[in-house]
Parts: sequence; structure tokens; C-alpha cells
Amino acid sequence: MWTRFKRWLRSVFGGTMDSLEDPEKILKQNIRDMNDQVPRMNESIAMIKANVSLLETRQKERQQKIEEHKARIKAALQAGRRDVALNFATTLEQLNQDLVNDDSQLKVSREAYERALKVKEAFLLEKKRKIEEVQRAVTKHKQTEWQKKVADAMATFEVGGIDQTHDEMIERINQQAALNQARMEMALDNIDIKGIEIEKEAQKIQANELLKQFELELGLTSPQPIQEKSIGPGEETLAAVEAEAQPAGEVNKTVGPKKVTNS
Repeated sequence: MWTRFKRWLRSVFGGTMDSLEDPEKILKQNIRDMNDQVPRMNESIAMIKANVSLLETRQKERQQKIEEHKARIKAALQAGRRDVALNFATTLEQLNQDLVNDDSQLKVSREAYERALKVKEAFLLEKKRKIEEVQRAVTKHKQTEWQKKVADAMATFEVGGIDQTHDEMIERINQQAALNQARMEMALDNIDIKGIEIEKEAQKIQANELLKQFELELGLTSPQPIQEKSIGPGEETLAAVEAEAQPAGEVNKTVGPKKVTNS
């Protein structure tokens, strides 16, 4: 039961924490934390450097004391004071041991200082790399946020019915245009286009003949001579019919050789 209750708490508060966390703000806070570590690191390096300087100063002082004790030992021996020289020799031995210890500590301190500088250099490089990563991540995060807003706007545009209405109206216009085109084609199919063209041609011929008559009356043109042509055997009947159709008083025309009848 307790396990289930803890799982429920994690599911509730874990989701709440995820919703409250802002990745961009957290990354920026990480950069601030790294920047805050730089002064503390510099302080630690300064302490190591101070220890190195202290050991170097102490080493110089011990070397100076060693040289002084050597001179005193020589002076005491020359003065015949071997007991005094022995005391200086004992102190000199202690100074030599202290100098060896100082050398060892100085070596360790110098190595620690060099390692601290390398650690600082590596830390600064890592900090620079992480800052660049954060900048890229923040830029990408802002871009994704902008894309999300655009996507939401487009989704709202489509859901709002504007896009659907637009497509529907375009489809209606296309259907109406197709319907009108079909009606026009059907209407043209019902009209005798050839008859209309023949009628137009006949009107042009009549107008041309009327124009020629006006030109003759005005003397703008001369009448064209009528060319005589022989009537073949097949045309005699047509000539006879035309002669009968002429009214009385007109001069009869003889077509072909005159036929003699016996009374």
C-alpha cells in the first residue's frame, strides 16, 4: 500500500514539476552556477599559490641560516671552541632536515598549483562549450516555440472554417463556370450555323449587286458586255421554256437552226 501511495505521489508531483520546469531558464541557471564557481576556484588556486610562495620564502631563509651556521662552525673550530662548533653542527643538521622537508612540500605545492591551473583551464573550456550548447539550445527552443505558435495559428485558421469556406467557394465557381460552358455549347448546337453563314453570304451578294447598280447609275462603271455562247443540244429545251415564259410583244429569239414544218 505504501509503495502504491509513493508511486501515486511521484506520478502527481512529477508531472507537475515537469510542467513547471522551463528548460531555457534551467539551462541559464546552470550557466550562472558555473560562472559562480569561477571565483571560488580562483580563490582556491590563490591559496595554493600563496602556500608555494611561503615555502619558497622559508626555503630561502633556511638556506641562509645553513650558510650562517656553516660559517659559525668554521669560526668556532678556528677559535678552538669545539663544543660551540658541536652545538652549531647539531643545529645545522636540523636545518638540513627542515630544508629537505621544505623541498618536498614545495615540490608537492608546485605540482598542486600546476594541476589547479590545468583544472581551471579545463573547467573554463567546459564552461565555454556548455555556454555554446545552451545558446544553441535556447535558439532552437525559441524557434520551436515560434513554430508551435505558427502551427497553432494555422490549425486555428483551418478549424475556424475559413480555409474550408475558401475551397468550397472556389469549387462552386468552377462548377458554375462548367455549367455555363455546357449551356452555351448546347445552345450553339441548336442553332443552324451553316444556314446563318449562307444567309450572311447571300446578304453580301445582294448588297454587292445593289452597289453595282448604283455604280452603273452614277457612271462609275460601265456595263459588262454579254458574251454570246452557243447552246448545245441539251439546252434547246431550256431555251424553249424560257421563250414561252416571255410576255407577248417581246421579240422572239431563235435558238439554233430554224426548223421548217410542212403544212
